[in-house]
Formats: sequence, structure tokens, C-alpha cells
Amino acid sequence: MPNSRAEALKNEGNKFFKSGDYNAAIQKYSAATEVDPTVPAYWSNMAACYEKVSQFEKMEEASRGCIKADKSFVKGYFRLATALKNLNDLEGCIKALESGLAVDSSNADLKRMKKELTELQRGETVAAYLRKCEEQTANGDIAGAYKTLELASRLDAGNPDIERMMSRVKPKYDRMEAQRKASLSPDEVHKERGDDAYKNAQFEGAIDHYTKCIEGLKRRGEGQSDLAMKAHSNRAACYKQISNFDGVIEDCTAVLEVEPDNVKALVRRAQAFEGVERYRFALQDIKTVLSMPREKVGKANVDMCNMMQHRLNRTVQQLKSGNC
Repeated sequence: MPNSRAEALKNEGNKFFKSGDYNAAIQKYSAATEVDPTVPAYWSNMAACYEKVSQFEKMEEASRGCIKADKSFVKGYFRLATALKNLNDLEGCIKALESGLAVDSSNADLKRMKKELTELQRGETVAAYLRKCEEQTANGDIAGAYKTLELASRLDAGNPDIERMMSRVKPKYDRMEAQRKASLSPDEVHKERGDDAYKNAQFEGAIDHYTKCIEGLKRRGEGQSDLAMKAHSNRAACYKQISNFDGVIEDCTAVLEVEPDNVKALVRRAQAFEGVERYRFALQDIKTVLSMPREKVGKANVDMCNMMQHRLNRTVQQLKSGNC
């Protein structure tokens, strides 16, 4: 049963709200929450008043009180999102909207605001890319400017500002690329063609180019050069895509003989060892990665290696006990 005193205070607050006396309404709603803090409507109404007087930090507090009172009260999430948007906390705003949509996925207000926020974020990101492109162009970093515009285009294809900037940058970039490619050695040409083939999911073709690159370098006694290591690493990635695990192991081993702490090669080889059921070797590579500094390995690799270690330990134990 609703508390009669709290309800009376809410009704008084409603009258003040309708008359436009929002500060008086806030006092009544606040008093209602003191009598019974478990009713979300009191908090929600108070948040609405704070919105009217542009006190968005107070609105955020009231909205959080609303959600605490009843996590299924969807309006509380909308109020919180509105407050955070006005406080320029767009990330927090989107989280609030997503939390509300988890309660009611069909809520029109939440869906509309999320769409607006997503568009706003996209626009801000594109604007930031354009500013960065201007700076890169002014500093003579044409390659960087072109890559920045490509990122912007992926977010907002057809944007006239992006196209205008691209018309200035692309001719310069194309000239630079033509000069750069003209100066490449045959081995570097094969490496780049392999990269292009890989991006287009033409893995067999990419393998052919990387192999020609590696063989050419070996003939010149450069089989352990940086270019050779990149070609081995990229060819291993191709072999992984076509499930040629022996090829992955061979190429990753070639890299690790020169760069024993290469995280990518260790992880990739561990996955390949697991693929050919050489579990102890896989476990050894995973343990090597997990013994490295976390900042060198990266969170995503640490999480993946922890899962692999758990799985591999279980498999190895099953093999020892004869259950596998």
C-alpha cells in the first residue's frame, strides 16, 4: 500500500509542477522520497523538475535514485540518459539507454534517444577526423591524412566535407604512392601484393606472393630481415585461414627464432599446435605469453590465453588419465 503521507506530498508536488513552480515541486517530491524512498515515481518526478530548471547534476542524482528504487521502472533510465546527455557524458548516456532497453527493448523514447546519440557521436567522430586530417595535411603527412579520411568515410560515406577534403588529399597521396611503389624491390612488391590479396580474402594468392618474397630474400641472405619476418607472419595468418596448421607452425617458428618474444607468433602457433592435437606444445607457448608483462601482451590476448590455458590443462590431464 502506498504511504498516504508520501502520496499527499507527491500530489502537492504535481500541483506545483503544473503551475510551473518547479523548485516548490522539488521540495515536495524530495520530502516524499524521505517518507518512502522505494517509490520510483517520486524520484522520477523530481528528476523532471531538475530538468526544467537545468540542474542536470541534481537530475542525475534523482534519476539514479529512481533506478535504485525500482530497476524495472524504465522512465528512470530515460531520465538518467537525459541528464547525462546534458552533462556531455555521451558514453554514460548510451550505457543508461542500453540498460533501459535491456528492461524494455521496445521502448520508443529510449530507442529514439539512442539513435540520436549514435548519430551525434558519429558526427563528432567525423568532425574530429576532419580536424586531424587538416593538421596532418598542414604537417605534410599526406599518407596519414589519407588514412584518416578513409576512416571518416567508413563512418559517413558521401559526406560533402569528407569528399571535399579527399579531392585535395587523394591526388597528392596517389602521386606519393606511385613514387613509393616505383622504388620498391621485387621482394617488397610481392609482400605488398600479398597484403592486398589477404585483404580481399584471396589467401592462396597471398601465400604465393609471400612465398616468393621469402624465397627471394633467402637467396640474398636476408632470410632473417624485418621484411622476411613480416612475410612469414602474414603467410602464417593465411595458413590459419585455410586451416593449414603445419604451415602456421613452420612460419611462426621462423619468426620466433629471430623474435622469441613475438606475442602474435606465440599465440598463433599455440592455436595451430592445438589444431593438430599437440597440446603440450600449445600449453608451453601459452604459458610463455602469460609470463610476459601484461602491457606487452594486451588484455585481449591475456583473456584468450587464460581461456586456452584452462582448456589445454584440462585436455592434458585427461590424456594423462587415459580419458581422452
